[in-house]
Amino acid sequence: MPSGQQRARARASAITPGKRRSTQVEQLPADKVRALLGGHRPSPAQRRIAQYIADHLTEAAFLSITDLAERVGVSQPSVTRFATSLGFSGYPALREALQPIALSAVAGSPESVAQEDRRNELQAAVDAEIANLESLRRVLADPDQVLGIGRELARSVPLTVLGLRISVSLAEYFAYAASRIHPDVRLVSRGGSVAYDALLQSREAGGTWVLAFAMPRHSKETLAAIRAARSTGLRVALITDVTLGPLVEEADVAFTAGTGSRLVFDSYAAPGVISAAILQAMADADPERTQLRLEKYEQAAEQHDFFLGL
Repeated sequence: MPSGQQRARARASAITPGKRRSTQVEQLPADKVRALLGGHRPSPAQRRIAQYIADHLTEAAFLSITDLAERVGVSQPSVTRFATSLGFSGYPALREALQPIALSAVAGSPESVAQEDRRNELQAAVDAEIANLESLRRVLADPDQVLGIGRELARSVPLTVLGLRISVSLAEYFAYAASRIHPDVRLVSRGGSVAYDALLQSREAGGTWVLAFAMPRHSKETLAAIRAARSTGLRVALITDVTLGPLVEEADVAFTAGTGSRLVFDSYAAPGVISAAILQAMADADPERTQLRLEKYEQAAEQHDFFLGL
C-alpha cells in the first residue's frame, strides 16, 4: 500500500504543462542548498555549519568566514575544511555558490521564475537529478576513497552485496556487474535470519566486506542486517542518500548519493553512478583478473549467440 507521503507526491507531481505552483518555485532554493551541502560525511562541527547555512541561508551566504565561524561557534579552519570537503577551493568559493541561491530565495529572479514557468514536472525531476549528480561530482573530486574501497571489495572473497526492499534493484545491478570481474559475489536481498545466515556464511568462507545499499524509506531490517554483518566480523561499505543517522554510523565507509524525489517514486541516477564508479575501482584494483574474466564472459556470449543463430 502506498504511504501518505507517496500519495501526496503523486498529486504534487502530476504531469501538467504550463505554469507551476508558486510553492514549488519557493521550495527550489532549499533543494539547491541540500544538494550543495549533501554528499559527505560531516564532523560534528561541519554538521553545525551545514545546519546554520540551511536555516539562515539569506544571511549566511553573505557572511565573512570570521562572522560565520563566530555565529556557528566553530573555528575559522573548521569553516575552511567544511568548504573543501564539499569540493570547493575554500570558503569564498562556497559563499559564491550560495549567494545566487540566497538571492532567488529572497525575491526570485525574473529569469529563474520564467524558466520555472516553462518547465513541466518531468523536467523538474530531471533538474533535481542533475543537482544530485553535481553534488556527487564535487564529492568525487578526490577519488581516493572510491579507489580505496574498490581495492578492499576486490580483495574480499566472497564479496557480499546487500539490498533490501526498494534497494534490491541497485544491489542486483551491482552484484550482476561485479560477478563479471570478481570470482565470488553473493547477493543478500532478504532480511531477518536469512540475511544473518548468508552474512555469517560469507564471513566463514573468508569474506571481509559487505557492500550495502540503503535508499529511502530506510527500514529497520536494513539497519539490523548491517549490524548483523558487523557482528560476524564483516566490514560495511554503505551507499545511501543521507549523511547522518544510525545507518551511516554503523558503516565503516559511507558514500552519499542523493535520490530524486520529485515524482511519486524515487529515481536513482546518483546512486547508479557511484555504484558504477566503485565497480570501475574494483576492476582497476586487479586488471589481470578483470581482463581474464571479461574475456571469459565475452567468449561465452559469442557461443550463446552462435547457438541462437544471432
